[in-house]
Amino acid sequence: MATAPQQQTAGVMAEPRIARIKQPKKVFMNSIDSYSSRYISKLLCECVLGAAGPEEEVEEVQEDLSHSSAAAFQLVGTVSHPSEEDRTYVLEEYFLLSREELLSKLMDCDVVLYNISQHPEQLEEALWAVSALHNEMERFSGPKLFILISTVMTWACSKPVDPDDLELPFTDEIFWSRRPHPNFKPHIDLEKRVVKMGKTNRMLFSTYVVASGLQYGMGEQLFHYYFKKSWLGQEQEISIFGDGKNIIPTIHINDLASVVQNIIEHQPKPYYLIAVDGSNNTMEQIVKAVASELGSGKIQKKPIDEAYLVQDFSVAEIDSMLVNLRMEAVHIKKLFSLSWLCEFGLVENIELVVEEYRQVRGLLPIRLCVLGPPAVGKSTVSKKICEHYKLHHITLKDTISETISQLEAAVKKADPDAKDSAAEAQELLSSLKDAGEQNEGVLDEQLKVLKDKLMSNPCRNQGFVLDDFPKTYEQAKELFEVEEHDGASQTSYSRKVTPEFVLYLDASDSFLMDRVMNLPERLVQEHSYEPELFLKRLARFRENSAEEETVDNYFVEMDISPLYLEITSSHKPDCSLLMQKIVDTVGQPRNYGPSSQEVVEEEERRKAEQRIRTEIQERTEEEQKEAEEARSRAKRWEDWIKSLEEVRQQEEEQLEALSVPMRSYLMEHVLPTLTQGLTECCRAQPPDPVDFLVPHSLLLIGTS
Repeated sequence: MATAPQQQTAGVMAEPRIARIKQPKKVFMNSIDSYSSRYISKLLCECVLGAAGPEEEVEEVQEDLSHSSAAAFQLVGTVSHPSEEDRTYVLEEYFLLSREELLSKLMDCDVVLYNISQHPEQLEEALWAVSALHNEMERFSGPKLFILISTVMTWACSKPVDPDDLELPFTDEIFWSRRPHPNFKPHIDLEKRVVKMGKTNRMLFSTYVVASGLQYGMGEQLFHYYFKKSWLGQEQEISIFGDGKNIIPTIHINDLASVVQNIIEHQPKPYYLIAVDGSNNTMEQIVKAVASELGSGKIQKKPIDEAYLVQDFSVAEIDSMLVNLRMEAVHIKKLFSLSWLCEFGLVENIELVVEEYRQVRGLLPIRLCVLGPPAVGKSTVSKKICEHYKLHHITLKDTISETISQLEAAVKKADPDAKDSAAEAQELLSSLKDAGEQNEGVLDEQLKVLKDKLMSNPCRNQGFVLDDFPKTYEQAKELFEVEEHDGASQTSYSRKVTPEFVLYLDASDSFLMDRVMNLPERLVQEHSYEPELFLKRLARFRENSAEEETVDNYFVEMDISPLYLEITSSHKPDCSLLMQKIVDTVGQPRNYGPSSQEVVEEEERRKAEQRIRTEIQERTEEEQKEAEEARSRAKRWEDWIKSLEEVRQQEEEQLEALSVPMRSYLMEHVLPTLTQGLTECCRAQPPDPVDFLVPHSLLLIGTS
């Protein structure tokens, strides 16, 4: 299933940035359809022309921003694959240009950016580009700037700054001492070539190298595996490969873009700059923060070798996540006044980064509430919605049962030293059990349990379908609102748990009673649909619906218009039509489509089903053929028997026709004589009738 369209994160990159340049600059960037280059180019395109003077002038321009709409940078660049993605912020896109054509495009630009931090396949082209521009300096119409965005992996094997103080960070002031990871030697070779070519004539052709930390934010790429695993919640523990104690130098992609913007505007004297934030987070801290914000918060450490079995990781990414570097960006802190988005790293700003991840990837929860009279089919519809949208089915009864089971397990395994937490768990367990026995409506303890369930990470990630609750206006108000003095807390809670869509299923009382009468006895007992009890529940529901303040009124007050659906039949076509109405209202799913593994499995399943259908069809055709042959044989046998009967009948008729003259002759000549001889034999009674009869018969025959 495809993800929802990308959406811009609220508050991030929302306001245009002021660039301290007077004239627009034309900027080239490679691979603008990739993660890193996309957001760097996008931020540059959102910069507007500002002042080139002191800070006061910049502030004045920012106050009067509405009067200036001129873009400070005009972006052009190459794309790796042609696509239908709408990149209106890009002036021109190039695909599969020849070297001559590409050089012509580069010569028209004021700034050339080559990003090799995540695109090692671009190393050769970047080297060619800087060399070609260097060779064409005499033909420049004006000064040009070349910026190479590299990676801190060219520092991965550097010797400690001070062997006696291993916590002393590497800085860009000692870049000459850096030693690369073995797999990143081509990167450092290119860095050196770029720096060397920029020293020929810096007034005409200046070059810079930016050693970028591992990039995060805006949907993620390198750390996406951990975000996705935590968001899906299919694994209780998120894997860390290695001991996780290695320090990861990082930078938010927007902050990296700000560094690039400031280099273009200020063109500082240092030509090698490290771009990292102020954090020194370990890999374990990063994964733990992501897992806690999106999932269960549990992690497990695995051998490094197992990382190579994960299809989502490339070798370069595994090398990057195993790096152990403590770094400090001295130059950008001294030379630039950056408006940091995440100055102190991913862990410190995990809520912001996770919200970006959700927004950019369209992983927004779908929250629904399904209401209606008893036996109308709320649970059936809720489960179908959950299956279609991959949501969590929430009922008050199941939530309380699940919580009781968890509390019982927690009380049994309670640490003797943690007496307070064990006592608290036991108290809540007793309250829930007592509330279930009293059966006096919904108590505060039960409501608290339901609130905690709706605020759990799975419900916040994918969303939920709240089945048959709340039943009254008061319950809705208690569930979706909290009594907090801090208005921000109230707003945050309501925004996270209040349903976006409310489905109200209804049917006539006669239909509901007929439906209950036709249910199996097992379902009647399970849902307490005994006739007398069901009629009381139905009457109570109708009574609540007739009050002045109903659940419907609450949602209308919250600007949520319920979708009313009339149930008139339980047949499958009607259910399909009902689901289609719901899908039309709710829209497309907002989650991950099938993974590559799931695509393969689905393809194999489809092929297996096709093979089975083919075999069944072939078997059916063979059986039909055999049946046809049997019918044909039976028909031939029947025709043969019939033909034999006809032949026999014809022979009999022929024999009958041939026997007529003989019979006539016998009747006329032989039979009278024989009769007379027999009569004489009977009268004479000779000792030998045959001897007597023969001469007598011959005599008679001769006479005749």
